[in-house]
Amino acid sequence: MFTDLDLALFFIIIFIVLFIGYIAYFWRKPDDIHKHGEWSLGGRRFGTVVVWFLLGGDLYTAYTLIAVPGAAATPGIGGGAFAMFAITYGIMIYPIVYGTMPRLYNVSKKRGYITAADFVKDRFSSRFLAMLIALTGVLAELPYIALQITGIKYVLASLSLPISISLIIAFLLVAGFTFVSGLRGPALTAIIKDAIIWAAVLVIIVYIPLKLHGFGNIFSKAATISPNLLDISPTIDIGYVSLALGSALALFLYPHAVTGTLGSKDVKTIKRNAALLPLYNVLLMFVAIIGIMSVVYFNAYPKVSSEALPLLVLHVFPSTFTAFAFAAIVVGSIVPASIMALASANLLTRNLYLEYINPNATEKAQTNLSRVLVVVVIVAALAFSLVPAASGEIVYLQTIGGAIIMQTLPSVYLALFTRKLNKYPVGLGWLAGLATTMILLVDLHFKTSLYKGFFFMYVGIIALLINLAVVGLGMLIMAAMHRIKNEGIIEDHEFLDE
Repeated sequence: MFTDLDLALFFIIIFIVLFIGYIAYFWRKPDDIHKHGEWSLGGRRFGTVVVWFLLGGDLYTAYTLIAVPGAAATPGIGGGAFAMFAITYGIMIYPIVYGTMPRLYNVSKKRGYITAADFVKDRFSSRFLAMLIALTGVLAELPYIALQITGIKYVLASLSLPISISLIIAFLLVAGFTFVSGLRGPALTAIIKDAIIWAAVLVIIVYIPLKLHGFGNIFSKAATISPNLLDISPTIDIGYVSLALGSALALFLYPHAVTGTLGSKDVKTIKRNAALLPLYNVLLMFVAIIGIMSVVYFNAYPKVSSEALPLLVLHVFPSTFTAFAFAAIVVGSIVPASIMALASANLLTRNLYLEYINPNATEKAQTNLSRVLVVVVIVAALAFSLVPAASGEIVYLQTIGGAIIMQTLPSVYLALFTRKLNKYPVGLGWLAGLATTMILLVDLHFKTSLYKGFFFMYVGIIALLINLAVVGLGMLIMAAMHRIKNEGIIEDHEFLDE
């Protein structure tokens, strides 16, 4: 049972983080907060340490602390060692970041881009394609924010607190400090948030193995409970590889990852972080193992897989530390939700409102609209938290978002390296990829993102392959048409010469 002191500790930690989010308004405050890029990107002044915590927060969210251990504690061929795909993709991410983000940052800072869709608009001379990419980004963020919301639900349930009213209050407060402080809010609170999470996770991964007599004993018992806890079934090998690769390709296409990156003060900051961020993977590996520890401790799989870590902490630790750990999970959810909502609001303002509704909107008007849209996005994500994947294996909320945002890869990543792409094949590829993604997810009832009918391959990779095939075919057709046209012109000149 939790005492009044435990609950007070829980709420005090959350209040402190939220309070810091509000006073972040005064942190490195410019003369004009409405100036281009000040509210939305923090004036592009964040250094290595701040960006490390800010981008690291993209990994250490409810996805890490609830979804990954939950995936490891899932019975069947998709559980146990399969959850280690999170470690694999965490390793694969940073070479991708090193190769792409400095290029995007350079052109964005030079031309004043706030979003990836701004880059798409100029690169393809198409505000319509930019709007499609922007709306895709917003759609992809909804399940990711929903994941944070659902993660908090499991904590509130463990504390026997009223879930609905607590969630509404928590996310209205998040919307509030994002409204006031812009990117400075999640940037400053990310430092506090990560410090709390690291402290909680370090205690958990040291104490629980000691209580269970070491990792050797944990793994030997796990093998007796279920072989799927430690081995990846050959049936799902393609699923593992494709999910890891797809997640790595998707993470820094997300609007919130782009926003955090563009808030850096220079390219060196981005490159340093690409080298330093893998440190987060060290703890991520142990967090994944916590799901296996939970199954071993209870000698059974949890009824709801995403309760693996909360239930283990609740039964093993004193109530005071449990309250601290649960507070860490909550702040680990609300801070990323802030930057996700902010990034989505930027897209709607810059690439929909400014382009199609009010092209003459002042920077102050754009900032104020983005602030309002932060609330709208969070409310929409609350609704998305009702999809079937939110009922247990919430890891698939993140992979659903990844499958959606991955369809912007040709228009962003590929366009960073070549100017030969044409907007029409890229647009058709986007349409084919997104349509495939949604058709397959509907067929799976939004419960998973691995398609059994195709060797359990990740839906996002299937759709991306179709996307790239359409883009490639379209470019070949356009090149052939251009060649025929040129040959026709030559023949006409030869006829005239005669």
